[in-house]
Amino acid sequence: MPTLHLQDVHLTRGITPVFAGLQLELTEDRIGLIGNNGAGKTSLLRLLCGLEAPDQGSIHIDGTDIHQREGRMKRSQRIGMMFQNPDDQIIFPTVEEELALGLPGLKKREALQKAREFLAQRGLSDWAQHAISALSQGQRQHVCWLTLLLAGPATLLLDEPYASLDLPGQARLAHDLNQSDRQLIVSTHLLDHVRTYPRVLWLDQGQVRADGNGPDVCAA
Repeated sequence: MPTLHLQDVHLTRGITPVFAGLQLELTEDRIGLIGNNGAGKTSLLRLLCGLEAPDQGSIHIDGTDIHQREGRMKRSQRIGMMFQNPDDQIIFPTVEEELALGLPGLKKREALQKAREFLAQRGLSDWAQHAISALSQGQRQHVCWLTLLLAGPATLLLDEPYASLDLPGQARLAHDLNQSDRQLIVSTHLLDHVRTYPRVLWLDQGQVRADGNGPDVCAA
């Protein structure tokens, strides 16, 4: 698993401090993030994938600062994030085009063919040319997940991935996550989905209130 290291990270929005001296080393293959709204879960994920930069401190992947040139290259290849709201993430009008977006370096025709093959493998061939606008919120969330899977980064950051899913959709996603060989960092209010994880971080007002194995932290 990649090693993600946050060293003395400070982050402020306006006059509101989000993190003040956050220190973390994230090496486990399954890490849950729990806490109330406003605790800092989404901010932490955005820092890890480079969408935000700390006001002070540093974030490293395998010893390289993710905001330095080499680190930016590692970050783009090895870290992917799924937003809580799929409409903040989806760009293209059809499912196959959106999946192809995650395959840089290929000609458009080749990327679309790979996207169609990937959908076929998952029994979703009829989704390929579906208009994103015709999909439900949960289906659009599933498209974002499939795009991450096809792109293949080693670390997947998932921000409230179950929030817009019905119970069958939650079960399908939970199955996919259980089968994945990637490092997963999952933010959620649904504790049962991270209760068995080897590590869960409980954030409270930008501080780590508890950090340990899933059963103990979720029980607390």
